[in-house]
Amino acid sequence: MPLHLIKLCVGVDSIEDLADWQRRRAAEQKKRGVKPVLRHRTRSMPQRRADVLDGGSLYWVIKGLVQVRQKITGLVPVRDKDGGSMCEIRYAPRLIRVEFQPRRAFQGWRYLEEADAPRDLPKGAKADNLPGAMAAELRSLGLL
Repeated sequence: MPLHLIKLCVGVDSIEDLADWQRRRAAEQKKRGVKPVLRHRTRSMPQRRADVLDGGSLYWVIKGLVQVRQKITGLVPVRDKDGGSMCEIRYAPRLIRVEFQPRRAFQGWRYLEEADAPRDLPKGAKADNLPGAMAAELRSLGLL
């Protein structure tokens, strides 16, 4: 069973914002002659690295709700500009929408067990036409 990571998506207001940011980042890399790689650098390498690499995804928390995930393609040890060790979480470009799930703020990343991960939405579906927080609340009450 895969193990996932969950991370706050700071400075992003929507899934569309995240997609735009990632497209711009890839275009900048291409312009510099570098093969585009979607990645996020973090200070610590997951201790359960093999479990994460066995089909895990990076779930993004946007505005207090888990809204989307991306398949993790690698966990690469790298060095920062001062020589300190870091982990580069690499992930696939496809954004997979999931059922909204409320999540409080936290620092860094956390493990997310498969049983606790929100379900994927059918391809092309949006979570709801309701505001995110309202949809999450109604879902938690079993009304959606």
